[in-house]
Amino acid sequence: MSKAKEATASTMILKYLNVQNRPYSAQDITANLQREHGFGKTAVIKALEQLAEDGSIKEKLYGKQKVYFANQEQFPAVSEEQLNKLDEKVIRLSQDLQKSQQACRDLDADFHSLSSAMTTTEAESVAADLREECRTLQERLDKIHESSSNVTTVEKEEATDLISAILEGYPNTKKQLFVSAFLFNTGLTIVIEYIYNKS
Repeated sequence: MSKAKEATASTMILKYLNVQNRPYSAQDITANLQREHGFGKTAVIKALEQLAEDGSIKEKLYGKQKVYFANQEQFPAVSEEQLNKLDEKVIRLSQDLQKSQQACRDLDADFHSLSSAMTTTEAESVAADLREECRTLQERLDKIHESSSNVTTVEKEEATDLISAILEGYPNTKKQLFVSAFLFNTGLTIVIEYIYNKS
């Protein structure tokens, strides 16, 4: 690597660590700066070691890994009042973040409910189908009313009196009477059809 490129790497890494003001490993710095500036890991490590030697940054060894961070002596001391203001700002921003996240969740839920609901065109199509089905059923009902002869109350009372009179002399139950009448009627119909077909 040329001297100019090394100087550029050192300058960019120092600026990056001062702006971020938090500890990074050589690998993290390489990953963060490689895309934008094209620094390789070897160049980054060499620049970090040179900056640490100069005292521009600090390095600490954690196990087998070195961590690099900006020299804190270059920054002005922060008063207790400034720290309290920053704490208040962090609390306020955290609350704003929670509100924004809740609003985002609400909007997401609204989006999902709206996307799963029918569109106006689909609803109109379903309504038209239901109207057609209602019209068809109403026509069938009207035909049934027209074709059937309604039993009047008087006719119903006469039939009930007739059945009661038959049941007085009938040895079995009312249900058995109806079954016998049904079977007789069915049998009579079969006999009539047989005779009709023979002739």
